[in-house]
Amino acid sequence: MSAPPHPFESLTPDFVMDALASLGLVGDGRLMALNSYENRVYLAHLEPGTPLADAHAAVVLKFYRPGRWSAAQIEEEHAFAHELMAAEVPVVGPLRIDGRTLHDHGGFLFSVSPRRGGRLPEPGDMETLEWIGRFLARLHTVGARQPFAQRPAVDLASYGVESRDWLLNHGALPLEVERAWANISQQAIDCIAASALCTSAGGQNGSNSDGASRIATLRLHADCHPGNILWTPTDLPGGGPHFVDLDDCRSGPAVQDVWMLLSGERHEQQAQLGALLDGYEQLREFDRRELALIEPLRTLRLVHYSAWVARRWDDPAFPAAFPDFGTPDYWRGQVDTLVEQLEAMQAPPLVA
Repeated sequence: MSAPPHPFESLTPDFVMDALASLGLVGDGRLMALNSYENRVYLAHLEPGTPLADAHAAVVLKFYRPGRWSAAQIEEEHAFAHELMAAEVPVVGPLRIDGRTLHDHGGFLFSVSPRRGGRLPEPGDMETLEWIGRFLARLHTVGARQPFAQRPAVDLASYGVESRDWLLNHGALPLEVERAWANISQQAIDCIAASALCTSAGGQNGSNSDGASRIATLRLHADCHPGNILWTPTDLPGGGPHFVDLDDCRSGPAVQDVWMLLSGERHEQQAQLGALLDGYEQLREFDRRELALIEPLRTLRLVHYSAWVARRWDDPAFPAAFPDFGTPDYWRGQVDTLVEQLEAMQAPPLVA
């Protein structure tokens, strides 16, 4: 028997334009799919003279993956985005239409956002990284005001243990590699469990039983890699970096929004880290103990990422985008990477 069609296959151009029209917005017929694996995202041009068209020649519609987030969790993301925008943090958030940011059409939850252009920031440009550091500090200042009520955390349980258990319980690994990956991933999780991520972190304030203050957690972007930062020319109004795609926002330590901006060899990462924190600490204090969390967080993301792809394999976009995923060679590569991460987690942390 053939597999049932994936829900996203019903997102035809007519369906998308009907969803736009359901909000009283009139498209001029031009529609373009934008790159997105987790959700489905479209750029729609508006008919001149119709609602919103004077302010936005085009808008971006995001259709959320069914079953991933609840409506309450998505609305909390939207509220965070609007709180950031009210504080003049450069974040692209959804438009409020008829008093709502989240809408339903044909069983799909979707939002409408303004179109924002830009390019990826220059990797390794220290002035750019310092600028991004300042904006991260502003984002975190807002994020520390209150905790999330609906969104989960970046933690060992959800990113590590749950992801590992899912992969092993759903037969996602080839038999010839399963035992090796199961062993090394368990060693990695044990190492993370003994790290400062689990022994120090635990809330927005307070202290541990030995009197040492805990590493604070706050509302984060949580997926702050260069692809989610767009740069506009600094000689234009509002130029510089702006953050996009808060779809993965969670709570966690501030360094979660820092480490994914680092790349290259250790000395290169230390220089990049120094530039980021130079900007960050102009506006907000950074707890240097969090630098010891970088490699545990990187390791968690590796396990979480594999489970993320495996869980979405029935979506035709994933086999097309990740043709080598699930092969013995892929998992052998994951074993080798986790071996390297075990060594990295036991090495001295980066310094800035």
